[in-house]
Amino acid sequence: MKKLPLAKNERVPRNLWDRAPWNQWSFQHIREILPTVEVWRGSGSIWELDEKETDLDHLIFTNRLGIETTILGWLTDNFADGITVIHRGRLCYERYFNEMNPRTLHLSQSMAKSITSSVAGILVERGLLDPNALITSYLPELSETGWNDALLRHALDMTSGVRYVEDYEAPDSDIAATDIASGWRVPSDSGPHFPCVWDQIQSLKEVVRPHGEKFEYRSIETDVIAHCMERVTQTRLADLISKELWQPLGAEESACLTVDAGGYPLADGGFNATLRDYSRFGQMLCHNGFANGHQIVPTQWISDTLDANEQLFESDKNIGKDRGGYRNQFWIRDVGRQIMMARGVFGQLIYIDLDHDLVITRLSSWPEFLSDDRKHDDMLALDAITKFLGTASDD
Repeated sequence: MKKLPLAKNERVPRNLWDRAPWNQWSFQHIREILPTVEVWRGSGSIWELDEKETDLDHLIFTNRLGIETTILGWLTDNFADGITVIHRGRLCYERYFNEMNPRTLHLSQSMAKSITSSVAGILVERGLLDPNALITSYLPELSETGWNDALLRHALDMTSGVRYVEDYEAPDSDIAATDIASGWRVPSDSGPHFPCVWDQIQSLKEVVRPHGEKFEYRSIETDVIAHCMERVTQTRLADLISKELWQPLGAEESACLTVDAGGYPLADGGFNATLRDYSRFGQMLCHNGFANGHQIVPTQWISDTLDANEQLFESDKNIGKDRGGYRNQFWIRDVGRQIMMARGVFGQLIYIDLDHDLVITRLSSWPEFLSDDRKHDDMLALDAITKFLGTASDD
């Protein structure tokens, strides 16, 4: 992407922009690829992060293969674009790779789900949303869909029984149709397509199990929640996130969301922000929703999020002895520990460890959507950082 104008063989293919190797550029340039709407940071002051530099580059840990490596080696071997570590309220480690810089907006992928949920928690606290209410009480148009008789709680925890196939590699899967409906891809002949996300939501009529029986990851559930949020507030999601989260947070830069043909901002994965602003979001949650002089997300919502039911969770998603869960659009590493994770495909992660007052934010452009091997090494690296900082002097 250096020589301009770009040669034909260097241009990003319209339907492959999120695939390797193009994602190493595109995740930092979404506004040049897709239509977006601003999430305004407002005119308030920036929440300045205290800093205390700690050299973690050469911290050694043993990876999943039993081979010693370093934190810097883990980052460079795993296509990192940037990382921050905030410990005890201080930004102690910050690195950028792949030409990313502090002002670059980076695609969140499904970390957007956790951002959406955090604003939903604010609306719950105000009595505008009730997790135990029927989704159709907010969106009566869905009475003819699989979400009829489903509670908002089921969407928040992804435990509804609605049939939705999230196979990223299958061109005829439901998530592929969402890519088209959201404007991320142009239609092809290999599967159904809809003009916008709302139209796809209304088309999903099949139920494969009773609501609330088990967790199954389906991105469309976040978009159902977001439509409930827009309906009860009569406010577009981008403006809602700006008012309730981004402005009180003291974000350094305005964020943005990709939008579909109906102007709907994609709640399940279309959010873009800087590394430091993602880190501010994580730090706010780590301090029980309080940041920049404000109680932003209710403490009760964070407590409720940590109260995940491991019995509903797919145990094969665990690593080692973890007893994971999923609640309120957050991954819970272990139900016996206070660790929330906002995660997205291709290696996006905000790791929020309330037990150790630690937030680690890592943005990436993996060549794969998902990788259990990379995820395993992530946890080993994060554990090494946690242990090192826990024993390091606080002088």
